[in-house]
Amino acid sequence: MKDLAAQLAQYEQENLYRTRQVIDGPPGVEVSIAGEKLLSFCSNDYLGLANHPEVVAAFHRGLDEYGVGSGAAHLVTGHIREHHALEEELADFVQRPRALLFSTGYMANLGVMTALAGRGDRIFEDRLNHASLLDGARLSDARLVRYAHCDTEALGQLLASAPPGEYLVATDGVFSMDGDCAPLPELAAVAGQHAAWLLVDDAHGIGVTGPDGRGSVAAAGLGLAEVPVLMGTLGKAVGTFGAFVAGSDDLIETLIQRARTWIYTTAPPPALASATRAALRLVTREAWRREQLQQLVVRFRAGAEQLGLATGVSTTPIQPVIVGEPETALRLSEALHAAGILITAIRPPTVPEGTARLRITFSALHTEAQVDRLLDALDVVKKGQTPFSDTA
Repeated sequence: MKDLAAQLAQYEQENLYRTRQVIDGPPGVEVSIAGEKLLSFCSNDYLGLANHPEVVAAFHRGLDEYGVGSGAAHLVTGHIREHHALEEELADFVQRPRALLFSTGYMANLGVMTALAGRGDRIFEDRLNHASLLDGARLSDARLVRYAHCDTEALGQLLASAPPGEYLVATDGVFSMDGDCAPLPELAAVAGQHAAWLLVDDAHGIGVTGPDGRGSVAAAGLGLAEVPVLMGTLGKAVGTFGAFVAGSDDLIETLIQRARTWIYTTAPPPALASATRAALRLVTREAWRREQLQQLVVRFRAGAEQLGLATGVSTTPIQPVIVGEPETALRLSEALHAAGILITAIRPPTVPEGTARLRITFSALHTEAQVDRLLDALDVVKKGQTPFSDTA
C-alpha cells in the first residue's frame, strides 16, 4: 500500500496541496468565509444566475410539484416530464435535433467517448483539454493522440499519418484555464478532410459567447454537419447544475443505449430541471449580461496591460494571470485574500509546469468599480511580490 501521509507531505512541500474554503451563504460576487466578507473573482457563474429570483422561484415550484429526488435512473422511472421538457428546450437553444441530460459535464464526456470509441479507434485531443476529455479517451480503450494547443496543422499531420480507422477529434470550445477559444472552423475543416467526428466541450462557452449565448460553436458559424457532438454544462453560465450532449437523433439514441455514465446514474432532481428551464430563458432574454461581461473584460485587460501582467490572449470572462511557480501563485492569492479579494491559485497538474496562475473570472454582476478595486489590489501585490511580470 502507498504511504498516503508521505504523499500528502510531498504535496505540501511542493506547494501543490489543495484545501477547501467553506463559503457561508449563497454564491455571488461577494461571499463570506468564516465571517469575513470577500470580493470574489473565481466563480464560473458568469451571468450571475445562480441566485437569480426567477431561478430560485422555479426551483421552489419544482420542489412543490415533484419533490426532491427523481427516484431512479432515466431508463427506470427517473425520467420525469420536467427532464424531457428541459432536453427539448436545450436542443432548441443550440439548434440541434436532440439533447440528452447528464448529471455533470465530466460524466457527459466520459459517457460520450466510451459510447463512440473503443479499441482500435483513435481520439485526437488538444493538449490543454479539460481532464474529463482526457479521462474519457483513456476509459474508452481507444488510442489517445494529443496535439499541440490549438495547432490545427499538427492535428492534420497526425490524422494524415494515422492508420485507417475511426477518428474522433475532441476540444474545449473555451479553454477553462486560459480562457482562449479553440480555432473551431479550422478544426472542423481538418476533421472533415479526414472523416473524423468533432466533439466540442463548450462548458465555458454556453451562455457567454455566440448569438443569444448559444456558445462558441454558434459563434464560429458551425452546425451539426461540422460539429456532430456538442457538450455543454449547466453549472456555469446557466447557473444551476448538470450538463447535456446535443446532436442528431442517432447520436442521442446511441448514448441512451451505450453511455454508461447516463444509463447507470440516478436522474437529477426534477426541480433542478425546472430551475434550469427558467435560467435558460434568462440566458436568451437578457443579452445585457453578456454585454456587461465584455465591458468588464475589456476594462480589466486594459488595466492589466498597464500593470504588465501576463494575461494571455483571452477575451472571455476567464482571465489568467500567469506567475510561473506554485509558491508564487499561493503567495499572491494569500496577499489578495488579505486585501479582501478571493482569487484561487491554480497549480500543476491542473495547468502545465511553470504556468501556475491566478485564475480570474468575471460575472455580469461585477461592477466597474469592483474591477478597478481588483486592479488596484493586483498593483499593490505585484510591487510587493516577485516574480510577477509579463516575463513570468
